[in-house]
Formats: sequence, C-alpha cells, structure tokens
Amino acid sequence: MLRKTCCAALLAFVSSPLTAAQLKLTDTNVEEKINGILSLMAYSMTLDLASSALQINDNDTGDPSLTMTQLGGGATMSVDIPLYLEGSIAYSRYDPKFVASDGVQTRTIPVKWTSLTAAGGIGWDFALNDEWVLRPIGNVALGYISSDLNSARLYLSYELDRDIEFLDDGHMSALGLGGAMMLDWERVREDYEADMELRYSYLDLQNIGGSDAISGNVTAQTANLWTRYRAPTGWTVMRNPLRYVLEYSHSEYLGEQRGALGFDRLSTVGAGIEFDSSAYPVFITRTRVLIRQMFGDGVSGTALSLAVSF
Repeated sequence: MLRKTCCAALLAFVSSPLTAAQLKLTDTNVEEKINGILSLMAYSMTLDLASSALQINDNDTGDPSLTMTQLGGGATMSVDIPLYLEGSIAYSRYDPKFVASDGVQTRTIPVKWTSLTAAGGIGWDFALNDEWVLRPIGNVALGYISSDLNSARLYLSYELDRDIEFLDDGHMSALGLGGAMMLDWERVREDYEADMELRYSYLDLQNIGGSDAISGNVTAQTANLWTRYRAPTGWTVMRNPLRYVLEYSHSEYLGEQRGALGFDRLSTVGAGIEFDSSAYPVFITRTRVLIRQMFGDGVSGTALSLAVSF
C-alpha cells in the first residue's frame, strides 16, 4: 500500500559506473503498489466530501507527498421526473517510495505519479414519504495515471528489471464499475432547512490498458454520513435572507481503501454563509462559502470551500 512518507531528495551517484547488472526492486511488490495506487484513485472516483481535498506532507521535509482535489456534485431533475444524476472530476499528485538493488548496492527511486479521473452516476428517487427518499445509483468511472520518472537518466549502466521499466514513464488506464445506495432526508421550513444523506458506495476498479509490466485490481467500499443545517441570520442580501450554514460529514473507508493512506475514517465540520440569488435571472441560485475542519486517524486540516446550487 502507499506510504504517507514522501521520497527524499534524489540520491546522486558517487560510485563509478558498474558493469551491466540487473537492478531489481527490493522489499516490495510492484503489483501491490499498483493496487495501492488504484485504491488511492478510488478516493477520487467516489463523491465524498471528507476526501475531496487532501494534502499529506512529509514531517521531515515538508514536501507534499500527496495532493488530491475533487470537483463534483449531484441533483435530482425534478419532482415529476425523479431522475438523479451525479458526476465528478479529480486530480491527484503523489510520490510512492521504491527501493531497488543490484544485490550489492541499493537505491531509492523517487517516483512522481499524476492521475486524472472522471466519474458519473445515474439513479432514481423512490419517495418513501414527503421527506425521505431511497436512491439506488449505478456508477462508472475512468482514470488515467502516468509516472514522470525517467530511470534511464538515473541508471545508465544498469539493465533494468521489468518492474522498474513500468516505473520508467509508465502509464495505466483504469475502469471502475459499481453502485451506491443512498437514503436522503430533507426538511424545508420557513425558519430553517435541514438535510441528511446516508450512503454506501461500492466500486470495482481494475487496470484496462497501458504498460504491460503490471496489472492491478481493487475493490473500494465507503460508508458516508452527510448533514447540513441552514437558517436565516436576520439580514437581507440580494433581496433574500442571508443564511448561516452548518455542516458535518463522516466517511468510513472499507475494503481495500481502509488504511491505504494511513487512516480508516475521516470527518469534517464546517460553518459559513449562503447567499440566495434566486431573485435575479441568473443560473446560480445559491452560493455557499464555508470553512471546514477535517480530522481523522493522525490527520487534520483546514480548508476554505465554495459551493453553488442550480
């Protein structure tokens, strides 16, 4: 699995070039690493407020070893047509650590990986009453990951092991298929609005193309709780009440996502304000600005969030 520690600065060679010897990875299995990378990609393929923006830093160097950003959302078309659509796009940049050896000397290989993912889902709302909705969702996701390591520059005098050849400008495409079940509660009153969503997501993610050196497959499962409370502040902005907003979310990572980044769960709490622009002929009806605090197993952070409703 991926480690939270960032690779140290590139080690320079101080010895004279060796005769051609095969350089092999030690103390690791590249396929296990790729499964870890796919597990990491699964964080970006599921709509999840807690992991939508992550940056994990190395405690020794302060250099980021993982940066993850996700933009996504979902909505039901209308009361008359309860078709639910969701989608997201995400970007990740991270640096797993590999150690290679020719049997005499060892080298640390700094590997920089970049991934782009896009995911979508389609579901249907089954109304249980005026406030509760049961929503099954089918999901599909595509991802592309590429390494910018050029091992030929690092090991000119070595015959490279096939696993390391994958790390040398390797790339991989991934396909995710799965689904989710959501229980959605929404209460709208004149003096407040409250929302709550319970969601279980399942995604089977596998390598579908790219370098021939390695293949991978993981199953990701996530259980989420998300809540929001909105109420007027007593002020009027844009001819509508200015609301304050309170949010809480909790994500429990199951399956092969569990522990992939060193934690099993993440939670966020947030507070902010919401502007209602529905009195004007604009596409965006509401704009929310929140400050969120994230915390988990040895993980914490603060973020400024901007969200809109249509």
